[in-house]
Amino acid sequence: MANSMKDLVADARTRVSTVSPADAMSAAGEGALILDVREPAELESNGRVAGALNVPRGILETRADESMPTAEASLVAQKSGGTVHVLCASGGRAALAADTLRGMGYEATIIEGGIQGWISAGLPVEG
Repeated sequence: MANSMKDLVADARTRVSTVSPADAMSAAGEGALILDVREPAELESNGRVAGALNVPRGILETRADESMPTAEASLVAQKSGGTVHVLCASGGRAALAADTLRGMGYEATIIEGGIQGWISAGLPVEG
């Protein structure tokens, strides 16, 4: 039987922990990375987290693999001891992305509630 997106997200959530938006923001101040996996148009319409790295979910693996010429240095740098806190619109893509990153050797968590959780927590967004 084929899995739906909902099934894939639920499965990923069994392997990846969550972090509150406030804790993710605090950790970013101590060297962790906030990775926003939303599409560029979403950043424009819903705002962006200052200092977050944007890598859309569809190209994450090409940016997280240090052997690829397209590797993103600030992301790859986290692999050797940092944490990546993943953000999307509501948490589904973040769960899939964080699970993928964990499979690639990263320490990754999901930011609870996505960008809406971030805004609801009263944390700043740009744009």
